[in-house]
Amino acid sequence: MINSMTGYARSERIKESLTVTVDIRSYNSRYLDIVLNIPHRYLSLEDKIKSIVSDRVERGRVEIKIYIIDDSEEAVAFEVNNSRAAAYYKVLMQLKDGLNIDSQVSLDLLAGVGGVIKPVENIRNMEDCWPVVKDCIDEAMGNVVAMRKKEGNFIAGDIIKRLNYIEGVVDKIEMESSGLLSLYQERLKDRISVLTKGMADIDPERIAQEAALLAAKSDISEEIVRIASHIKQFRAIMDSEEPAGRKLNFLLQELNREINTIGSKAGKAQLSYMVVDIKSELEKIREQMQNVE
Repeated sequence: MINSMTGYARSERIKESLTVTVDIRSYNSRYLDIVLNIPHRYLSLEDKIKSIVSDRVERGRVEIKIYIIDDSEEAVAFEVNNSRAAAYYKVLMQLKDGLNIDSQVSLDLLAGVGGVIKPVENIRNMEDCWPVVKDCIDEAMGNVVAMRKKEGNFIAGDIIKRLNYIEGVVDKIEMESSGLLSLYQERLKDRISVLTKGMADIDPERIAQEAALLAAKSDISEEIVRIASHIKQFRAIMDSEEPAGRKLNFLLQELNREINTIGSKAGKAQLSYMVVDIKSELEKIREQMQNVE
């Protein structure tokens, strides 16, 4: 199964006085890397949230931002710093007496002093808010997975076209390599003739033996068979239900190794051109594979 590692989704849930908004973005990564940004008071939900993500994806950097607004009466409370208020009142009274000011110290004046009245964050019952957060995460992750799958289908289509092309070129290489024995015989005759300037007799049997040795060293039949096998496995893994990225990257390395071996054995310029062509296609597949889960 080919899935991309990039995706984005946003979800929102409102239940009574609780509003939950989730933003999820995923990017390329060799491993699963979950980065969670959530209000401090809800950090106890971190493990549950990460479990939902890890159940849906195998690889990629997944960044999750969760915004939670609690407008319930229980969520809003204040407390008075009595010692601070008393100290400030005492200073005001000293100022009043010292300057002979005939006025009262008002409650508004005391309440406006920073730190006298401050908000208190009540501990929220996580069992009450978790269902809302969970539904929001589930919806966003479902949309991210759907986007990754859709993009993965485009990647798979491109890879299949390149595999088809590579198979066609490999068939041509196999056909071109079938006449190497006679080619080496002719080359040997020409070289010997040039070196001896036609003054020595050429033993046809010895020429045939030497040409056969060269042809054996340049035999690429095993590489051709292995390439066909690797491509067959490549297609099978792409069609399986499991995430395919790691296995396909390994097969891609094996394909490159076989093609490089053929290039080193190539006895014709035309074969070398074909090898370069295949390596170009494999590089394009490798670039696509960087984004496959």
